[in-house]
Amino acid sequence: MAFALGPRATEAGYRLAFYETLDSTNSAALSQAHAGERGPLWIVTREQTAGRGRRGRTWTSGNGDLATSFLVTSDIPSASAATLGFVAGLALDEALRNCAPGADVRLKWPNDVVTGGAKLAGILLEAENGPDGLVIVIGIGVNLATAPQDTPFPATSLAACGFIVHPELMFASLTEAWVSFERLWDGGRGMPKIRDLWLSKAAGPGTPVSVTMGDRVVQGIFETLDESGRLILRGPDRSEIAIAAGEVHFGRAATLHEPAKDHH
Repeated sequence: MAFALGPRATEAGYRLAFYETLDSTNSAALSQAHAGERGPLWIVTREQTAGRGRRGRTWTSGNGDLATSFLVTSDIPSASAATLGFVAGLALDEALRNCAPGADVRLKWPNDVVTGGAKLAGILLEAENGPDGLVIVIGIGVNLATAPQDTPFPATSLAACGFIVHPELMFASLTEAWVSFERLWDGGRGMPKIRDLWLSKAAGPGTPVSVTMGDRVVQGIFETLDESGRLILRGPDRSEIAIAAGEVHFGRAATLHEPAKDHH
């Protein structure tokens, strides 16, 4: 089966670059941008050997998994570009529900998809200034057939959950869903609607959360996201805490991460 964009993605002017094997789809996207490619371009591979995750972690995708990146050049501010991670999350959520009806998937702040508390998919945004504007790359990895081992957090695959989904089908569904949510996002102007949709699919609202930020741990109740996508917690003293980046633990795991002493 060949990889192909969904019909609406083709109509929207997106293009496709397919590779049998890549070290990293994000690296390939950035290399193409350095060579003059402006996008919008989807890059997809059957096998990714040295994928990158958040915080410099490696993320390998084997045969049967999905590894893809979307490249676009835009004149939007970098802060708005960062919210494309929520667009990617919603597109992934819809694609997973379409391809694996009945799968219990939830979005985890900031850029993961989880099922049963284990990571099923991840998103990595990278951006840099180019001669024609801001180069934005959104990398997406979905554990369809296999899951990475020796990760600092539980990981699983759709196959382990009882769903057999071919990467070509998942890719077409993802590119279709992307069109709808990117249009709703509207260069960042539609972020309030994206935020509300994301929260309706999220893991953890109203529950205890622990967020690790370097050598600090912040605990509170997950209340909402603000319009820039920051995580809003209600602290033990009822204060509001806004978090722009960090490693999140929900439920019982949140109680296992005691706050570290602040260093001033």
